[in-house]
Amino acid sequence: MNKRWLLPIIFLGILLLLIIPARFLWSEDESFEAPNEKKPVGQDINLTSISKDKAKYHPESTVNFEATLSKKPNHAMDVKIVYYHLDEPVHEKIIQVTDQTFTWTWQTPKADYRGYYVEVVPLHNTSGGKTIALDVSSSWETFPRYGFLSDFSDMEDSKQQEVINNLTRYHINGLQFYDWHDQPHLPLKMNEDEQPKQSWSNIANQPVSFQTVEEYINLAHENNMAAMSYNLLNGTLAKEKEDGEKEEWYLYKDEEQEEIATHELPDSWKGDITLTNPGNQAWQDYIFSKQQTVFDSLNFDGWHIDQLGDRGDVYNAEGEKVNLLDSYKSFLTAAQEKFPDKTLVMNAVNQFGQEQIADSSSTPFLYSELWDPITTYADLNDVLMENHRLSNYEKNQVLAAYLNYKKSNKEGSFNPASVLYTDALIFAQGGAHLELGEHMLSQEYFPHDNLTIPENLKKDLTKYYDFMVAYENLLRDEVQPAELNITTSQWVQLSDKPARGELYTFAKKKKDKKIIHILNYFNTDHMNWRDTNGTQTEPAMKQELSLSIAEAKKVKNVWIASPDWNNGLPSQLKFTQEDGHVELTLPKIQYWDMIVMEY
Repeated sequence: MNKRWLLPIIFLGILLLLIIPARFLWSEDESFEAPNEKKPVGQDINLTSISKDKAKYHPESTVNFEATLSKKPNHAMDVKIVYYHLDEPVHEKIIQVTDQTFTWTWQTPKADYRGYYVEVVPLHNTSGGKTIALDVSSSWETFPRYGFLSDFSDMEDSKQQEVINNLTRYHINGLQFYDWHDQPHLPLKMNEDEQPKQSWSNIANQPVSFQTVEEYINLAHENNMAAMSYNLLNGTLAKEKEDGEKEEWYLYKDEEQEEIATHELPDSWKGDITLTNPGNQAWQDYIFSKQQTVFDSLNFDGWHIDQLGDRGDVYNAEGEKVNLLDSYKSFLTAAQEKFPDKTLVMNAVNQFGQEQIADSSSTPFLYSELWDPITTYADLNDVLMENHRLSNYEKNQVLAAYLNYKKSNKEGSFNPASVLYTDALIFAQGGAHLELGEHMLSQEYFPHDNLTIPENLKKDLTKYYDFMVAYENLLRDEVQPAELNITTSQWVQLSDKPARGELYTFAKKKKDKKIIHILNYFNTDHMNWRDTNGTQTEPAMKQELSLSIAEAKKVKNVWIASPDWNNGLPSQLKFTQEDGHVELTLPKIQYWDMIVMEY
């Protein structure tokens, strides 16, 4: 070989060795651009928002992101994007941004049912970044995040789109269409041409538009949300025999069938509810036929089945005592046979019937609507743990738990501390909270809307829902309870249940991980989760707490994350392990910290 070509060939070889490894950091459909070499753009530009286009994503699908800067850069600015699964970065890229609002895409991995954090940060201002979570799940039933809709009057398409876009940012993947129907026993009335009526009034005499319901279903599906049709399992309005009702369907308060069991409603509504026997096959056949009409006319994904709680002793048309709990299971079994391709969710009012619902294969997750005497954080915690036990830790759960109840009798705003204390406990114990729709819920009548969400709470709620999604594989993914022996000699007592003036600590386990949750009740005003008058106080951020954790297994790694700081991202913790104890320092805590020990 001619010696004059030797040096250029060697130089080219070295250059390829430097370029090729870096190239494999990026997927085939992405290009790498070197960091901007131009003059600095300044330290005052930061991220103000990030959004994505769906509530959840299927594996190997495209995510469309959009982010906004605090102002338009004078010239191209480098932004780093990191995708995390738990504490591990799974992908990174750098893009150059020239506009105040910019977009990019990501192809989701093949793995199903996984949560991710996405961090977006300007390279010139590493403290000016933001995060967003995303859920890669082929079905909403595994990690349900339930929201609601309650206004179906005629409205502009833009208004409906605004509602759905807001819920998408909170990753709400299932929507309960509350009281959309005409009457419990005739949810969708047909006209003389056997076509659905285009408008009607619901049971509360509120206007409903068929077009609005239909458009909400379409928008939900476009955003990968499930649309659930709400209705009772055993209710009619009055005894209207022209609608095909039969007296042998009814429940009675006495063996002699002299008094029909009813549920009173406000005088301004259409009427009181007459209760039917859920286990009566003729009633089941009737209401299933009416529900089939709903499914034939509107593309609902399932049926949110409501009940009215413990009715005491009730009797059938033959004077025999009816076991409502057994009848619930009978109803669910028959409903699943009738609608095998639809999702069934059933409300356990104050846990009434939850054991039977949990035992049924028809329901993919549990749903509880909570009332007195479930009043304290400890009571709320007991419900969460009971639901896990009833389903053998195989089904996740959603709680309908209404906050600032009495405060919402007048106009005002939600107390942020009420919401964050309750959500921290529910999310840490692997649940979700039915609270978000066109507004936030404060009472059981979903259209009730006296309290607004203050801006600081909106920001914090976004972080909490991001946290629930990003760490769903540690919070809600077949985790089991684990023993925890944890102590401190510093400023607070540790407790194994929620207690005022203390930190509540508990642990879960999954494969090679122990997940330790620490919830701060150090300076609460009281311990009532509903905080009905909105008086709960916000906890101060506490710094540096030394902890000693009994652990016989060899610990390889410890990290921490919190929705209250560091944008929810994981941080490595220094630790020592000696004589069966892990010693570490909790850097800070406000409402909730999560420590993960890996073996």
